[in-house]
Amino acid sequence: MEDKARLRGCKGLALFCFTLVTAWETVSGEIRYSIREEMQKGSFVGNILKDLGLDLKELSDRGVRLVSTGRTQYFALNLKSGHLIATERIDREQICGQLETCLLHPEVLVEDKVKLFIAEVEITDINDNAPRFQEDELEFRISEFTAVGTRYSLEGAQDPDVGTNSVQGYYLSSNKHFSLDVQTGADGDKYAELVLEKSLDREEQAVHDLILIATDGGDPVRSGSAQIRVIVLDANDNAPVFSQPVYKVSVLENVPVGSLLLTVNATDLDEAIHSEVTYSLRKMKDKASQIFQVDSKTGEISTVGNLDYEEAALYEMEVQAKDVGDLSARSKVLVTVIDVNDNAPKITIASLFSTVSEDSPPETLIALLNIRDKDSGENGEVTCSIPGNLPFRLQKSFDNYYSLVTDRLLDRERVSDYNVTITATDRGTPNLASKITILVQISDINDNAPIFNQTSYTLYVTENNPRGASVCSLKANDPDRGENARVTYSVTEGQIQEALLSSSISINSETGALYALRSFDYEQFREIRFQVQAQDGGSPPLSSNVSVTLFILDQNDNSPHILHPSFPTDGSTGVELAPRSSEPGYLVTKVVAVDADSGQNAWLSYQLLKATEPGLFSVGLHSGEIRTARSFLDKDALKQSLVVLVKDNGQPPLSATATVTVVVADSIPEILSDLSSLSAPVDPESSLTLYLVIAVASVSCLFLTFLIVLVTLRLRRWRKSSDYSKASPRFPPSYCDATLPYSYNLCLAADSGRNNSDILKPNGQNDVGEIILSNDNSRIVGKVKFSFTIYLL
Repeated sequence: MEDKARLRGCKGLALFCFTLVTAWETVSGEIRYSIREEMQKGSFVGNILKDLGLDLKELSDRGVRLVSTGRTQYFALNLKSGHLIATERIDREQICGQLETCLLHPEVLVEDKVKLFIAEVEITDINDNAPRFQEDELEFRISEFTAVGTRYSLEGAQDPDVGTNSVQGYYLSSNKHFSLDVQTGADGDKYAELVLEKSLDREEQAVHDLILIATDGGDPVRSGSAQIRVIVLDANDNAPVFSQPVYKVSVLENVPVGSLLLTVNATDLDEAIHSEVTYSLRKMKDKASQIFQVDSKTGEISTVGNLDYEEAALYEMEVQAKDVGDLSARSKVLVTVIDVNDNAPKITIASLFSTVSEDSPPETLIALLNIRDKDSGENGEVTCSIPGNLPFRLQKSFDNYYSLVTDRLLDRERVSDYNVTITATDRGTPNLASKITILVQISDINDNAPIFNQTSYTLYVTENNPRGASVCSLKANDPDRGENARVTYSVTEGQIQEALLSSSISINSETGALYALRSFDYEQFREIRFQVQAQDGGSPPLSSNVSVTLFILDQNDNSPHILHPSFPTDGSTGVELAPRSSEPGYLVTKVVAVDADSGQNAWLSYQLLKATEPGLFSVGLHSGEIRTARSFLDKDALKQSLVVLVKDNGQPPLSATATVTVVVADSIPEILSDLSSLSAPVDPESSLTLYLVIAVASVSCLFLTFLIVLVTLRLRRWRKSSDYSKASPRFPPSYCDATLPYSYNLCLAADSGRNNSDILKPNGQNDVGEIILSNDNSRIVGKVKFSFTIYLL
């Protein structure tokens, strides 16, 4: 019952120790806890939430987290409870070895304040290791003449635990010849010596088997044992003696394996075989036994493994010299490891904001860095730098932490991202460096308006262009990104003669392509001025305007128009008078014509196409002046008919003809008498003209009947339709005049069996037009009153 009560008390004490948290205090930003080793995964360590003075909601809002430093992470932060918990089984001996105080320093980062708290967690030892001898069996060869009281050093047991949990005592199995003397050294370690209490008698007992037990001070007590075999020999009365009690040597940590460190020497005053000495190393930790060895014959101590100053700066061991009679002596060996610069600084990113807005002010935090060097002294002193041409700088925050911040305003349009190379260099000889590159991306804001490729645009389009034809494509560039760089186009304002700009010009809002919505007429207007706006998709949007001038280019689409002689409308013949006595070069009349086109399309030339008397008259090529080319002869006809061709310079050229009747007479009465005599003969073609008139009248009646039926059908459909504009009849405009609608031309040809009729609009307000018939020589054959004007060509 007493044992059970004691066991329950121990369990309660263990549970209390596992959940014990020391009261925290802020000393240089540290929070302190104490836990025992061998805690299981998920065990409670401390309440970080309470110790930082935060509530559970702020834990995630402020970005509280543990900083990873690249080593094994033994702790984690539970974001649901705010507790610091163990994530690995914690073995104190593995972490700290034989150190009296074992500390871990988890680092807690509050990201929104960029504040770091270093927690100090002390790992207390529990008695989880039993003492263990390096050798399970020890053998001593002792002469039977060895004096009583002779002491023999025994190998000490090793216990990875510390304090009271380490080796506290040694015990020897009961026997009548030997006893155990346990002493405590200056360093606190227990040393056991085997003491001969009674003389040996090899003949009585040649071998003595003893048990050596080592116990620790833990609760419960753990122990380990080794067997001692004593073989009784003949006399050997001198033990070896070392040349010095302590051997010291300093060695660089980067010495190659197999390097000789020192040579120990021990002498034995005995002679012959009893003076031969063998060397061995004792009281070595497990790690040291893997690094050092001694030559049993020569006493040379050398390395068999690699030294590492960062793991151990000092090694302490014993070297034993023993003769064949098992008499021995011991000396201490101290190996001091000298640090060399064999560790480059290590850079760890504790926090990183890889994207920063281009309007961020200076001192904006980009990254928080932790830089450590395992070396010591100058070899562990680190300087940190970045290239000098970047808009960033490094500043030391605290301890081994550096902050990468902006140094000046950023501009994404100049540089959209930076590769920041951070270099950490120690002060060792030669120095070592580490580099890490951080990609910093600059996020865009809408700080640039679209910019057109030109300050203004001058465009050209030939008249009579097809509707919807592409005129040009405007382009504006916005150096921003995404929606801030998405440009839309619109026509904002402009001027055009007596027409809406929107009915003439259209622009594609996405591509900036300009289209002509109508067919332009150079003779109507020659240029259109307007502005185009380019606007981005930012918030608020930015825009810019550009002036556009669209020039209409002339096309040769107008034939020359005869101004003089004008077509007679009052029944007169439009006769020109030329005196019979005219000299060559006499100016008879002048053909005057104009062309609505411009440029070379309006350059007119005149040519005499047909004449009654060839060679009698000439026409000025560019002036249109009709002059006599020679004097009149008696045989020349009184009435001269001239056909003048007026042609422009376009491609292809267009032309018109003018018929000029010249009467050769010296006075007006002579002209009248000549005209009366000329009108008497009956033209044999009069009957043909009559037939033509009758044909034209028939065709006109049929055409009018068709129009009336068409209008009637259209009116009936219009009554059933809601949209009058779509149902109203539309008649083609005059093809020849291009003037008012509902006027028609009918053209007839009197030659080669081809007849053409041109229906013209009524003259003035009269309901009746007239039909004028002419033959190929442009002679007037006759006139008929009718509702259409008919020309014979």
